[in-house]
Amino acid sequence: MFALAALSLTTPATAKLNPAEVKMQAAVAADAARHEALLERLVLQNSGTLNLDGVRTVGDMVRAELEPLGFKVRWIDMTETGRAGHLVAVHKGNGRGKRVLLIAHLDTVFEPSSPFTGWKREGTRAIGPGSGDDKGGIVVVIAAMRAMQAAGTLKAADIEIVMTGDEERSGKPLAIARRDLIAAGKRADVALEYENLATEQGREYGSTARRSSTDWTLTTTGNSGHSSGVFGPSLGYGAIYELARIIDQFRRDLPEPNLTYNVGVMAGGTPGAFDKDQLVATATGKPNITAASAVARGDIRALTPEQNARVMAKMQAIVEQHLPGTGATIAFSDGYPPMAPTAGNRAVLARLNEVNRDLALPEMTEFDPAKRGAADSSFVAADVDTLAGMGPVSGNAHAEGEWVDLASVPRQALRSAVLISRYASEKR
Repeated sequence: MFALAALSLTTPATAKLNPAEVKMQAAVAADAARHEALLERLVLQNSGTLNLDGVRTVGDMVRAELEPLGFKVRWIDMTETGRAGHLVAVHKGNGRGKRVLLIAHLDTVFEPSSPFTGWKREGTRAIGPGSGDDKGGIVVVIAAMRAMQAAGTLKAADIEIVMTGDEERSGKPLAIARRDLIAAGKRADVALEYENLATEQGREYGSTARRSSTDWTLTTTGNSGHSSGVFGPSLGYGAIYELARIIDQFRRDLPEPNLTYNVGVMAGGTPGAFDKDQLVATATGKPNITAASAVARGDIRALTPEQNARVMAKMQAIVEQHLPGTGATIAFSDGYPPMAPTAGNRAVLARLNEVNRDLALPEMTEFDPAKRGAADSSFVAADVDTLAGMGPVSGNAHAEGEWVDLASVPRQALRSAVLISRYASEKR
């Protein structure tokens, strides 16, 4: 399928490419079958986040592709966070051009126990676990690097590639789990992230922003006793009414643009509690006994650090307005920060649109960040101009039937190869 898709990369008469970029185009087409086979092998190797050996194996497969291109590859063990680790590959160029950081991830949401396995083609689509998120992105990165080598532009380029092994279920603490990615962002002049390309009704978009992902846990308490005394001065309202008050006040008082706040699970009774992993909620009780405790978990997704902080402060204030005879606390996780839509990020999209024009491809406008989830690019966006969604077109992410559009892989590889080569040729 890649080979057929590569035929569409023939240079149109309106394209404006320099000789090296014409070579990149030819290289992407020539390597199409190789990259399709690589994607199939990656998809067939399970690398669910908690399959530590599988994640390491995918890392070894990527190493085998990058080391022959002149990258110095190292594995950063993350046993201390409960995860496999990260692959970091560095290509040292002449030290004069802009330093480019490329971000992808080795893991998927599909653990070995998942019934969704295999690799199947349907027309121009390939269906398989992680085919788009993010093994298709990994292949786009490798294909772009091979095209640059074939054109001679890789030799002078300073490139760092970070592929995390726990993007789908990050290890804890995040300060350690994302330490090396954050450090790479501080070294870079521009960052590109290779999760799926944003599309809508056949149009392709640039992702200049992603929202945060912060989990919250709410715990309420109340006096337990016979329900005949509920609402009275000695018994009060009980833990469940306090939980309901808080959640309903969230619904009424928090709305603002680009913000969502979800309640994912809750339980209340005598007692109501979470398991040690805070994934399973259980409760016991009777209709005639007021609840002693209640719990709920959810998340916040905000567009900017300021919005994130403001909403958490509002939530805390709501929690502290207790009903008589009750108490409540809320705790926020150390989550994914927002990737705000900065002028610098938009400048990277403008550079990509220069490439699009020179390749005679449609211009990309900004994608609505409310329609995108959080990603590793958010950890570097505070330090470096960043563009997300440089991977292939894909769909059904995190679900059975996940697919990747094979025709988009060589197209995205060529876009990246040209863009990265142009940045690498500019003085820092």
